[in-house]
Amino acid sequence: MAESEGEVVAAKAGEVDSLPEKLEKLELDAATTKVEKPAISFSIWPPSERSRKAIVNRLIENLTTESPMSKRYGTVPAEEAAVTARQVEEESFAVAGGDMAVDDDGMEVLQVYSKEISKRMLEVLKARASGGADLDKGGFQSEEVSTAAPTEEASSVDNESN
Repeated sequence: MAESEGEVVAAKAGEVDSLPEKLEKLELDAATTKVEKPAISFSIWPPSERSRKAIVNRLIENLTTESPMSKRYGTVPAEEAAVTARQVEEESFAVAGGDMAVDDDGMEVLQVYSKEISKRMLEVLKARASGGADLDKGGFQSEEVSTAAPTEEASSVDNESN
C-alpha cells in the first residue's frame, strides 16, 4: 500500500525535528567513548643489523665509484673504503646512541646518526684529498688544534658570525 504524499511529508518533518536530538546524542556518545591507542608500535631506532650493513655497503659504493663526491675528492681503493665505511658507521652509531631504546619513533636519533655519517665521510675525504697529513691511523682527522693560519672557508664563517 502506497503512503499518501501528506504522510510522507509528515514523516520527513518528524525526522527533521528530531535531528538536533540525534546530534546531541551522538556528541554525548563520542565524548564518553574511550579512544585507545593502537597496540602496534613503530620505531626506526635502533636500525637492524641488516640495515647497518646496507648503509656500510652504500658508503663503500659511494667511496669507490664515480660520483659528485669522487669528482671533487677522488675515489678510494676498495679495501680502504671498506675499512673507512665500517669505522664511519660504527662511530656514528655510537654517537647517535647505539642500541639505546627510544621513547618515540626514533626519528630524531636517526637524524643525528645520518648527520654524523655525512660529517665523518666528508672529513675523511677532505683529509685524504689534502694529502692525508691530518689523518690518524683510523682514517680520520686528528682532534688536535692546528697552528696554521685559518683557511679561507673558516675565515668567511667567522666573518658571517660577527
